[in-house]
Amino acid sequence: MQYQITAIIFDLGNVLLKWDVYRLYKRFFPDPKAVDSFLQEVRFFEWNAQQDAGRSFKEGVAVLSAEFPQYAELIQAYDTYWEDCVTETIDGTIQIARELKNAGWPLYILSNFSLEKFSLVHSRYDFLNIFDDLIISGEHKLVKPDPSIYEYTLQRINREAGECLFIDDSLPNIEAARMLGFRTIHFRSPEQLDMDLKNILHTQSVYGN
Repeated sequence: MQYQITAIIFDLGNVLLKWDVYRLYKRFFPDPKAVDSFLQEVRFFEWNAQQDAGRSFKEGVAVLSAEFPQYAELIQAYDTYWEDCVTETIDGTIQIARELKNAGWPLYILSNFSLEKFSLVHSRYDFLNIFDDLIISGEHKLVKPDPSIYEYTLQRINREAGECLFIDDSLPNIEAARMLGFRTIHFRSPEQLDMDLKNILHTQSVYGN
């Protein structure tokens, strides 16, 4: 069955906001290769996913510092200076989202994000107010690409998967959504997103006219 798209769901990090942990750690490591080595040794991204899944930063820092006591200050620095990771807005995507909103599309965010850190972002960026609802992984203790967070999102926004167009920069997240029946766009740039949206939505919307 081919559904008409009735909702558009955006990822947040590196789709609407640039997030880059290397920017934070450049203050401690002049050589980018040293940042790589540190992140790989402590299995940073695997560890950070637990904060996205609802673990507090205090607990996360304590757990990793106990495993790597020689890096305790560097691990704590991620909590202390976390806002350095959010480098800038991706204005092209934000403009696209505003055009979609003005054209009458219901818009949502589905993001892997620590709830305590999202509170810092939410108060800072007013473009988030154009979205009808924000589904943040840390609040629900579910993370992409786990199918459960997509299923929860569908229940929350009262849609079938085939009615939803999902935009994310992570290919595993896109593939998981596609397996559940979502229409998808793998985000690589605002320009590519704009072209893909026009190709998909031209029969349903005045978007792009």
